[in-house]
Amino acid sequence: MLDNTSTIAVPPGETIREQLEDRGMTQKEFAARMGMSEKHISNLINGKAELTHGAAMGLESVLGVPARFWNNLEAIYREALVREKQESEMDEDIVLSKKFPYLAASKEGWLPQVKGSSSKNAVEKVRNLRSFFEVSNLQLLCGGKLMIPGVSYRCLGHGAAVDYCLAVWSQRARLQARNINTEKVNLHQLEAMIPEFRAMTMQAPDVFCRELEKKCAACGVALVFLPHIGGSFLHGASFWDGNHIVLGLTVRGKDADKFWFSFFHEISHILLAHINSSPESVESQEADANNLAKESLIPADQFMRLKLLPQNEAAIRQFANEINVHPGIVVGRMQHEHLIEFSWFNSLKVKYQLVAA
Repeated sequence: MLDNTSTIAVPPGETIREQLEDRGMTQKEFAARMGMSEKHISNLINGKAELTHGAAMGLESVLGVPARFWNNLEAIYREALVREKQESEMDEDIVLSKKFPYLAASKEGWLPQVKGSSSKNAVEKVRNLRSFFEVSNLQLLCGGKLMIPGVSYRCLGHGAAVDYCLAVWSQRARLQARNINTEKVNLHQLEAMIPEFRAMTMQAPDVFCRELEKKCAACGVALVFLPHIGGSFLHGASFWDGNHIVLGLTVRGKDADKFWFSFFHEISHILLAHINSSPESVESQEADANNLAKESLIPADQFMRLKLLPQNEAAIRQFANEINVHPGIVVGRMQHEHLIEFSWFNSLKVKYQLVAA
């Protein structure tokens, strides 16, 4: 017999046991009369074996109780087992649901708003989260580490809270990307687009955003811009979903050089096939993606020139114009490589205020 706060599942075997006790019949004798092994009878009485229609007919003959009575008991028991399991899963999911940034996601319209902390509202939150993540229960998302089916993301922060923020953000990116029509994935074409992407760094966001989406879609990549969810430390994520690749970027205000580095960083993960498998060596993959992103924005041979560049605004502007990249990106690279102080030439940088679609 299984017990839960609101459901008690009693197997038909309990009634069989009572009938045998009333008759003073042993399980051994009963097994012989039923034409079954003692082990099977024991499992039947203890609810470990299903009471079949054939067994119900045998019970009718041996105990004189109609088969429909036993079949009905079995149906009630099986239904109670399912209900008990669901109630247990709900209790576990209610605890797990508190780890997700439900309020922040609901403010963005990603999840329905649920006010209050009653048990009824707790259940509603769980059901909304299950629907959002497209799983029958939230426990399926966890296996030692939070995992979203079909999504591989990279944590830039530390701690469990970060993982749950990342999970919600990545799932929203996947759902939104399904509204974007893309061509078949073509990584050769995507790689060939890099010079065009680099040239777009010279444009304003209201010009390049839609064009960037179109060029990515032509390569089988669905590009989406999403608001930042506090605590995620996330700049971007990329992963497969169905027949296309999703590339999500945050739209919080940031320096142009950081935005474009995030974009090329995710493009690098795609080209390096990091999204094709579970990233067991995250640090090495991040390092490889960083290096390719640097190469995409300022090729290695040009970087050697940059190291010898006169440290003045005019020289930086001329260099940026020659390689067709925004001067703020050049400044950011020089600062990151410690070629100049972080306080130098920041007037050449621009900030973006992107708006999610």
